[in-house]
Amino acid sequence: MLISTLGLSIVVLGLAGLVLLQQATAGVVASKRDASLNEAAGVYAFMQAQLRTPEERGVAVHESLNRLADLADAQTTQYRVVIQGPTSSLVSAGIRAESVPTELRERVELGEGMFITPTEVVYSDPAAVAEPGWAIGTSLIGATGERYPIYYIFPMTAEQQTLGVLQRAVVGTGLALLAALGLISYLVTVQVVRPVRRASQTALKLASGELGERVAVRGTDDLASLAKSMNRMAAQLQQRFRELETLSTLQQRFVSDVSHELRTPMTTIKMASDVLHEGRGTFDPLTARTAELMSLEIDRFDAMLADLLEISRFDAGAAVLALDETDVGALVEAEINANRRMAEKLGVEVTVDVRTQDNQAAVDSRRIRRILRNLITNAIEHAEGKPVRVTVAADDVSVAVTVRDYGVGFEADDAPHVFDRFWRADPSRTRVVGGSGLGLAIAMEDARLHRGWLTAWGRPGRGAQFRLTVPRDPDHELTGSPLPVAPDDDVPAEVAR
Repeated sequence: MLISTLGLSIVVLGLAGLVLLQQATAGVVASKRDASLNEAAGVYAFMQAQLRTPEERGVAVHESLNRLADLADAQTTQYRVVIQGPTSSLVSAGIRAESVPTELRERVELGEGMFITPTEVVYSDPAAVAEPGWAIGTSLIGATGERYPIYYIFPMTAEQQTLGVLQRAVVGTGLALLAALGLISYLVTVQVVRPVRRASQTALKLASGELGERVAVRGTDDLASLAKSMNRMAAQLQQRFRELETLSTLQQRFVSDVSHELRTPMTTIKMASDVLHEGRGTFDPLTARTAELMSLEIDRFDAMLADLLEISRFDAGAAVLALDETDVGALVEAEINANRRMAEKLGVEVTVDVRTQDNQAAVDSRRIRRILRNLITNAIEHAEGKPVRVTVAADDVSVAVTVRDYGVGFEADDAPHVFDRFWRADPSRTRVVGGSGLGLAIAMEDARLHRGWLTAWGRPGRGAQFRLTVPRDPDHELTGSPLPVAPDDDVPAEVAR
């Protein structure tokens, strides 16, 4: 903004100087024209009177014209003359006859009166530079009625000097004004732009989380008021964030402590439940069913406590990796075999396609298996009896696994939310395998801990696909994946049947 303002000011100054010079030049030229006409009219009247005096009547016309030319030579500082005599042209000393324009000669020869036109005065000295002037033409009438064209040449030497002085004055004034504008721009930069820039930089730091940043307050003007307001806002934000951090820490600690404290009574309850569940054959049908339901829900509650403890470790930043070179394809096949009974129970066929031979990566096997377990069990639960396909592929820097089902799927807009804690695509739908609602959230945290990606794709009635991508070396940053996030066999549900 400051540069554009300075640039526009320079343009305005240039235009103003140009208009001033044009007006001054036009005024000087018009003034010279009028003065030349008046002087030429007076000299012409004098010459005409001299040519008709009785003393000149007996003298040869050529000699009379010579005398008149000599009189004009005495006024060389003001004008010069060119007289076309009966035998030759008489030209004042210092100029050449070419100073008279051809069109002016033609007008004088054809008509009577006094004519004026701009011209370029050509001097007889080859080193002299031609300069602009006015040429005025008319005819002297001899005693016997003969016409002798005469031309008055008025150089604009003095006027050129005046215009030169004016141009230098305008240029000098313009440069002085530019220097003044530069100084004013610097002062504006120091007093306005720099404080605003510092305030903008401080605002960016505050937005990036550096809530301890403050704007320096100088003076009592509007900028100082803005700085005070920003500092007050930053202080309030910092206070609110501290309160939220404290509350979040307390909440995380509460969840962790409650989950931990529940482990001991939960262990006792589970042991008692297992005893009742093993002896349910001696109970009446109602009591036996009650023992089964109690054992099922206690197992689910125990899994939820384990997941809550794991989530609390992620929240506290206490989760660490135990890395080891592992074949990810082998982990996939082991996890599929571990969940094959559940798949058979639900009538789901699970197949695996390992496309590459080298699937080694430095990973935490326990956490990768937990991710795979969550993805596979989730696919089996939502497959609705349709096949589940697991694909493994690798490239030079990463290994990827996709889990594809053809079940209920979910809306495309829900893809960012499937990894939220306790999120369900259909809240009214009950869980078949009794999950805690934290499985995908924990899987996402495990993937992030490996500096990997966990993404989801889904369409209603066409199933879903989850993709896990981990780097072979945790120090490498992922830039791509060997497998696409969207399945290559995406077809409507009725065709998939």
